Amino acid sequence: MKKREDIRNVAIIAHVDHGKTTLVDELLKQSDTLDSHNQLAERAMDSNDIEKERGITILAKNTAVKYKDTHINIMDTPGHADFGGEVERIMKMVDGVILVVDSYEGTMPQTRFVLKKALEQKLTPIVVVNKIDKDAARPAEVVDEVLELFIELGADDEQLEFPVIYASAMNGTSGLTDNKEEQEPTMDYVFDTIISEIPAPIDNSDEPLQFQVSLLDYSDYLGRIGIGRVFRGTIKVGDQVTLSKLDGSTKNFRVTKLYGFFGLQRVEINEAKAGELIAVSGMEDIFVGETVTPIDHVEPLPILHIDEPTLQMTFLANNSPFAGREGKWVTSRKIEDRLMAELHTDVSLLVENTDSPDVWIVSGRGELHLSILIENMRREGYEIQVSRPEVILKDFNGVQCEPFELVQIDTPEEYMGSIIESLSARKGEMQDMVNNGNGQIRLTFLAPARGLIGYSTEFLSMTRGYGIMNHTFDQYLPRIKDKIGGRRHGALVSTETGKATTYGIMGVEDRGTIFIEPATEIYEGMIVGENARENDITVNITKAKQKTNVRSANKDQTNVIKAPRHLTLEESLEFIADDEYCEITPLSVRLRKRVLNKGEREKSAKKNKASQNG
Repeated sequence: MKKREDIRNVAIIAHVDHGKTTLVDELLKQSDTLDSHNQLAERAMDSNDIEKERGITILAKNTAVKYKDTHINIMDTPGHADFGGEVERIMKMVDGVILVVDSYEGTMPQTRFVLKKALEQKLTPIVVVNKIDKDAARPAEVVDEVLELFIELGADDEQLEFPVIYASAMNGTSGLTDNKEEQEPTMDYVFDTIISEIPAPIDNSDEPLQFQVSLLDYSDYLGRIGIGRVFRGTIKVGDQVTLSKLDGSTKNFRVTKLYGFFGLQRVEINEAKAGELIAVSGMEDIFVGETVTPIDHVEPLPILHIDEPTLQMTFLANNSPFAGREGKWVTSRKIEDRLMAELHTDVSLLVENTDSPDVWIVSGRGELHLSILIENMRREGYEIQVSRPEVILKDFNGVQCEPFELVQIDTPEEYMGSIIESLSARKGEMQDMVNNGNGQIRLTFLAPARGLIGYSTEFLSMTRGYGIMNHTFDQYLPRIKDKIGGRRHGALVSTETGKATTYGIMGVEDRGTIFIEPATEIYEGMIVGENARENDITVNITKAKQKTNVRSANKDQTNVIKAPRHLTLEESLEFIADDEYCEITPLSVRLRKRVLNKGEREKSAKKNKASQNG
């Protein structure tokens, strides 16, 4: 069978922060791709602002490098399980994977998640043990951990014979031994291993065309762009072709533009052959998983499987007393258009209309997936309100099941007891405990996803920021009947609309933790802090001090309030209870009760209690 020896298609997979994106940057720099005046920005593959700020890859991206006459297509995949929809489809486009593992941390939950997808596709693996220059590096143990993980995930004999390269992507060095003194200032070991180990694509370019879309992009000029692999045949600009849709229907169109990838650029090309990764424009309603074929030989490829959402939230048009003050896009029509536009490129997302034109149910792969959509909308000028995240229940053979996650925790030994206690209270079951020496313990739990909503804030304060927690979807299991997780403390709810005063805050700060600064504008029903006890209480923090003729200079000067606790967007989403919303605008994140008026809230609570008892 003829092969295209001039091409290799490979994906880079890793846990968050193990140096995958830095490695891609280094491969770009050291290949024959960029000219000398084209300086590369650090972590150039992470182009989205949020990716740069958080140091994570959210969207799969492709780049290509030239090395010794071989065109190597490199797919940089997200390391976080919430973006698993992206990972799964990329595995269909490539013939091998480079697994990047931190030389100290070793295998982590997300490493497991992406590697499982790669092994299922029978892809050829290469392992890069990165950050070999770390003082605490333990490369030999890490390679053993990787081998154990391969065996556990059912790798075949060939996959178990993976080659290992030791590297420091940050320093641009690599080598074939785990001795950091023997590192060489080159990435050639990585390139040479890709060429010798990753299979070249089959050259069947004389057969009828099959091109499958794995990723979507959107351009204001070109409309929707389908990115994918030519599995068979040849495609040319000007060709009349047939698009086989997901619902079984077909549509004919003309290929208006084709793009190949070189470096970080998309380059216009006239034709592409089997084995190449390309982008195609000219079809307005192309979706992931659809196949482009010749009109006279319609033979679509199997539709790509995409993991279903496990978490949902209600999105609403903002109807708070401050609605429309800070945002550019506030109407329900604009919000709906934006949510529908997200579906053009994010296939793991689901948006459902409800009886109300101002309310939508938005489902995703996890808290991070949904919070990044919210953060993007906020930065684009939208105002919305969202409810507390809820897990999606499913029915299997008449049994109601809920999603469970595999939780891996690395923590100093002294916090182990409180972590085990807190996760057991959230119905987590301990699966494994490993003492890594040097006072560090690794704990593995299987816990209901419901119990993990809002847990990360508690976890960070419990371990004083020294603990690291990672979790990834594992499976659906029968639903646990008990109430799990949720907030333990009530809220401090404002009874007034106006500006918070120092005097007003001082009057209530001994009741709990305050979230806002003096002079912040607040409205009735807005949550201004957390009560130290379980119940909600109403407070008035707009009170001004009564003016009298008697001055007490020293008393006024000693009035100092505690610094408020500022909640991030994620912490706000974790904080809210079932009867609360998070109001999000370009300038503010506010928490509020669904029913703003105290009297109406009490009536509504009584009604709910009566209906539950009835």
